[in-house]
Amino acid sequence: MKELRCKDVGFDCPGIVKGETEAEVLQLAAQHAQDVHYVTITPEMAEQIKPLIHDA
Repeated sequence: MKELRCKDVGFDCPGIVKGETEAEVLQLAAQHAQDVHYVTITPEMAEQIKPLIHDA
């Protein structure tokens, strides 16, 4: 299981996105960013976010 904490990306948000793979976490994080923060994750942003994903 992999996870990404929203606060690690720079948002003042307690959200934690979890998934089986890095790709799944990125997909769910992009949806969360759009729905909650009204931010669209670009491919460039995704590359910067990848190192912040860690094992849960």
